[in-house]
Amino acid sequence: MQETFILTPLDGAYVILLCILIGIIIIKNVPPVLHTPLMSGANAISGIIIIGGAIQLLQHPMGFNAPTILSAFGVLIGTINVSGGFFVTHRMLKMFNQKKRKA
Repeated sequence: MQETFILTPLDGAYVILLCILIGIIIIKNVPPVLHTPLMSGANAISGIIIIGGAIQLLQHPMGFNAPTILSAFGVLIGTINVSGGFFVTHRMLKMFNQKKRKA
């Protein structure tokens, strides 16, 4: 006899909470030298989210349905994350260029 495993919304909340806590612990223990490469990786993941959201938006008819709203929200948040990451990276690289000019 095969047993079925049913997830409840409370199980999903536990998973999200656990992911948030593990993420905070991992990020706090990352040395400052590795922040820039990790931010680049996060930008790549957000880029994938933007592409996936755009594909999802193109596959469903426009309207106020759940896939359209969630896809548009994913594209918006992913775009904000990618553009913010590029601005921060540009500012950090600009700081290193000024040191070379002074020398």
